[in-house]
Amino acid sequence: MMAGFQDKFLNVVKGQNGLAIVAKSLAVKLVVLAINTSTGIITARMLKPTGRGELAAMILWPVFLTNAITLGLPSSLIFNLRRWPEREASIFSGALVLGLILGLMAGLLGAVMMPHWLAQYTPETIRTAQWVMVQAPMCTLILVGRASLEARGEFGNSNAALFMIHFMALALLVLILLTGPMTPFRASFAYVLSGVPAFIWMMGRLWRIYQPRWEGVSGSIRALLPYGLRAYGIDLLGTLSLQIDQVLVVGLLNPEAMGTYVVALSLSRVLQLFQQAVVMVLFPKATARPVDEVLMLTGRAVRISTVFTLAAGIGVMLWGQWFLQILYGKEFVMAINLLRLLSLEAIITSTTLVLAQAFMAIGKPGTVTLLQGVGLALSVPLMLVLIPRFGLLGTGMSLVISALVRLGLMLMCFPWLLKERAPKLLFGRDDWMFLCQQLVKIQT
Repeated sequence: MMAGFQDKFLNVVKGQNGLAIVAKSLAVKLVVLAINTSTGIITARMLKPTGRGELAAMILWPVFLTNAITLGLPSSLIFNLRRWPEREASIFSGALVLGLILGLMAGLLGAVMMPHWLAQYTPETIRTAQWVMVQAPMCTLILVGRASLEARGEFGNSNAALFMIHFMALALLVLILLTGPMTPFRASFAYVLSGVPAFIWMMGRLWRIYQPRWEGVSGSIRALLPYGLRAYGIDLLGTLSLQIDQVLVVGLLNPEAMGTYVVALSLSRVLQLFQQAVVMVLFPKATARPVDEVLMLTGRAVRISTVFTLAAGIGVMLWGQWFLQILYGKEFVMAINLLRLLSLEAIITSTTLVLAQAFMAIGKPGTVTLLQGVGLALSVPLMLVLIPRFGLLGTGMSLVISALVRLGLMLMCFPWLLKERAPKLLFGRDDWMFLCQQLVKIQT
């Protein structure tokens, strides 16, 4: 019996069909989730809401700004490497140079804006937030590196880099805890240094694979920009939809409210694991295929990912108060209603982001970006109105309304742009049969 189980496990590990890859990606993300939960528990329990809010205010900006000014580089890199494999060395070289430039721009922008956006925080918090921005170029190049691996189908190595980053953050936090009192300022350096080992390992591997050439690198950058700029809106919207709430909460509310919000947000974002695992595989697999195949793949992916996300979301809504108290402490139980709103938003947003991969794969990201932007643009004025009136609950209300509008616009894009019906969202018998068939393939 044990031998049979081991054989099935090895089949999953070695499998290369879509479901096996998604399953392995999801497994890694579950491990990363466990690690992030551990880091969240450590920081929340040791720092309490106010200290956790100060830490969030320091470490938010490198990831937010580097993702906000990618110019669509990761998506463009995958698209161009898949379409022009014979030019991979020059394309990768151009992506490295462009990524370094964008990272430096993000770092400079962050250092300049900190005193203005964190005006209600202490001078020490502001200075630390400025120093944390030194990791911005590395953050951008890690995005480039993971996209380069995924373009080659090396999803396992991409996941390994993600795992290394989060594991190192946990290890450094534990080291800080063992060597002295944990403060927001000491904890921030765990996050600054956490990406260094993964960055060195990934760049070494990619250097051997692609063997960069610097002649004509400006031409490679020009080749990356057209698709990147058209896809940039989707990247930007994805970043804003995930983090603009934190940016506004940091600017509008006090550190204690920020700490409470970050805990509720991190627990609700568990629900996006299924969407992230599916999107990671769907875009490279669907790129350059005929439209009907892209729609078929996208429809199946959105139905399967949504049914799992919805089931998990119901669990979080029902038992969220228990999770908050057991994991983070009684100081955070007050966030239960906020957690329920954020969980609903995560379910809706996950569906929208999987649907968007159809347009990314077909090479039509620009118009979808415009239509999605209309929905996302609602969230900022809504937050500016609702947060002062309802506090943290105003953030959750704004995000739910914005997510519903974006999903509606995304569904309308299919008949408007492709003259095709939008994929069905309800999980059906055919989807169940497909899942069963894929599981049988994995086991045999």
